[in-house]
Amino acid sequence: MDRSCNANILEKVLEYLTKHHEFDKTGATQENKDSWDKKYVEVEDEVLFNLILAANFLDVKDLLDLTCKTVAEYIKQCRTPEEIRQRFNIPNDFTPEEEEEVRKENAWCDETL
Repeated sequence: MDRSCNANILEKVLEYLTKHHEFDKTGATQENKDSWDKKYVEVEDEVLFNLILAANFLDVKDLLDLTCKTVAEYIKQCRTPEEIRQRFNIPNDFTPEEEEEVRKENAWCDETL
């Protein structure tokens, strides 16, 4: 993690750790933990990606798993590469010819859907 990680992200990591410590002390149900986790990751993409970086750097495996799973769920909701690019504001750097070539090379993917 570079030094651009701001205090807000570290506070979010601390919030996660504190709440999960509290869950462990009180014997909270998995349902309560899952409900809290779901609300916790309802943040802007920039915050979510910074949480991934912080969790990785700080070796907070459960937080890393939660945040990566959230991104994976967002990707699974997309049907096409274009939808993924749009969802995550990723510019398309392929020429139309390159796109067509990639589609031809990966035509088998469409057949399995």
